[in-house]
Amino acid sequence: MYGIAIAENSYTNFILLMKTHFELKYPLGLGGVAIGTGFEPLSDEESYHILETAWNQGIRYYDTSPWYGLTKSERRFGDFLRQKSRDEFVFSTKIGRLFDAVDEADVPPTMWKAPLAYDFRHDYTADATARSIEESLSRTGLDHIDIVFVHDLSEDQVGDRYDYYLQQAEKGAFRLLSDYRDQGIIKAWGMGVNKIEPILDCIRIADPDICLSATQYSILEHEDAVDRLLPVVREHGVKLVSGAGFNSGYIGGRERYNYKDVIPKGMAEKRARIAAIAQQYGTDLIAAAIQFVLAADEFVSIIPGASRPGQVLDNCRAIQSSISHDFWKELKHEGLIYTQAQVPGV
Repeated sequence: MYGIAIAENSYTNFILLMKTHFELKYPLGLGGVAIGTGFEPLSDEESYHILETAWNQGIRYYDTSPWYGLTKSERRFGDFLRQKSRDEFVFSTKIGRLFDAVDEADVPPTMWKAPLAYDFRHDYTADATARSIEESLSRTGLDHIDIVFVHDLSEDQVGDRYDYYLQQAEKGAFRLLSDYRDQGIIKAWGMGVNKIEPILDCIRIADPDICLSATQYSILEHEDAVDRLLPVVREHGVKLVSGAGFNSGYIGGRERYNYKDVIPKGMAEKRARIAAIAQQYGTDLIAAAIQFVLAADEFVSIIPGASRPGQVLDNCRAIQSSISHDFWKELKHEGLIYTQAQVPGV
C-alpha cells in the first residue's frame, strides 16, 4: 500500500508514516478557560480585548472547548477569529460533551461563573462526535477546525464510568477522528485531559497525533510525566500541548491549584523558593514556567489563558526573555526540579 513495505515489528512506524504529519508551529497560544468565565465573569467586550491583544502580539494558536462557559468561550473565539483570514491561525476545540439549551433555572451547577443556559452530557460515540464538530463550526462560524481534542475522558471527570466511555470512544470518536484526519476534514486529533493514563490508553488503542496534556507538566510538578508520559509519546511520535502550565494560575500567584482551592502540601514553599531564585537571576516565575515546559522536546506549544490583556503581554514577554543556564542548574541542585527533566539549553 502506497509503496510502503511493513517490516517485522514496524507497525508503529507504519502508522506514523500514514499520518498527515501536522506540525503545530506556534509555541505560545491562548487557551479559552478564562474567556469561558472559568475564574470570574468576563464581558464580551473584555474577552474581545484579550483576543485582540493576543492577535496583535502575534499569537496564532487558539484553543477552546464547548465545555468552557457552556459554549460561551467557543462563541467568543469565533466572533473574533472569523474576522481573520482562516489560513493565518490554528484553531482547536474539543468533543466529548453534547449541549442542549435549557431555561436559566435548569442550568446545572458547574465551575463556570457566568455560563450560557445549557445542560450537557458526556458522549464519545461517532454520531455524537460528528454532531459536536458540526455544532462547534456553527457556533464559531469557522469553515474548519484544525485540531480536535477528545475532552475530559478521564476518571477525574467521568468517575467509575471511565472504562465504559473509553470503549465507547475506541469504537466511536477515535475511529471517526482518524477518518476525518485521513480525509483532510481535520488536520490532527488527540486527547485533551488532566491525567496521564487516558493519553497512554489512547496511544495503546488508537493513533492520535497530538494531545493536550493539562495539569500534568509544570515547573512545580512534572516527575510523573517525565517518567511515564514523555517516553511513550516520544516513541509513538505524538506531540503535546501544555494546558494549565501555570497550574491554573497558581504559578502566577493565585491561591488555586489545578482548578481547586486546596493547595498541595509544600507547594507554597516550593513556589516561593523558585520565585526567589528566579529574582536572583533577573527573571521571574512566569518566564521560568513557560520556558521550562517548552524545553521538553515533546511539548510543541503552551496555551495559558488570560483574564485580562496584561496577562497576554506578560506571557509574550516571558517566552522571549533570556534566562541564565545557571538558574536551571541551581533549581536541579536544590531538588526543585526533577534531575531527569529537560531544561532550556540542554
